[in-house]
Amino acid sequence: MAVYRERESRLAGAVVWTATRAAGSGPSRILPDGCMDLIWSSRDGLLVAGPDTVAQLATRTAAERYVGLRFAPGTGPAVFGLPAYELRDQRVPLDRLWPASAVADLAERVAGATLPSRVLEAAARDRLVAAGGPDPLAAPVVAGLVTGRDVAATAETLGLGTRQLHRRSLALFGYGPKTLARILRMRRALALARAGRPAAEIAAVTGYADQAHLSREIRSLAGVSLRALVGDVPVRRGGS
Repeated sequence: MAVYRERESRLAGAVVWTATRAAGSGPSRILPDGCMDLIWSSRDGLLVAGPDTVAQLATRTAAERYVGLRFAPGTGPAVFGLPAYELRDQRVPLDRLWPASAVADLAERVAGATLPSRVLEAAARDRLVAAGGPDPLAAPVVAGLVTGRDVAATAETLGLGTRQLHRRSLALFGYGPKTLARILRMRRALALARAGRPAAEIAAVTGYADQAHLSREIRSLAGVSLRALVGDVPVRRGGS
């Protein structure tokens, strides 16, 4: 079985998560969320999880432990030093992005730490400071799309053309604003479903045309029905 826990990070907007997987445990469904993660794995060391466009299934035949730092949408590129679209739907070793010597030192410190998440947070904070912080466009884009504002209205509010917004979104989130809006809406629908709200009500309050539209979108992004997801607690970024 897999055990997943998360808490708010000391790094603004980020979440610390931990996961353990027993040997031979079944696959865990990792849902797209518009985020990028810095991960330490007891088997694979330090990894980067890029933004997913659809759900990924993580399977492992041996026991494994993870500690992860999930950044707010749009923050990952400043931490890792490259546009989000270059890591879309990928899991890559951190030493492909950062100097190998620095990654080896960080991996050693994480593995030996009483609170390994604190080591990851400190490393990410240093990178963010060096980069001048995350792109300030990210938060207002997410805020606009979460409220149901369409792409054209979001771009206009930010003083951008739709093509400009699309290009900036690819760099920040790994995909354009329409895809990001679909993913954010799915996450909100799932949260409401887990709170016990009926599907027809969820569809109405989250902006789906009807319950059938909700069902199609959830299956398209998650690979299974909303009902199948409600009791599922996924390991967000535990390998692939």
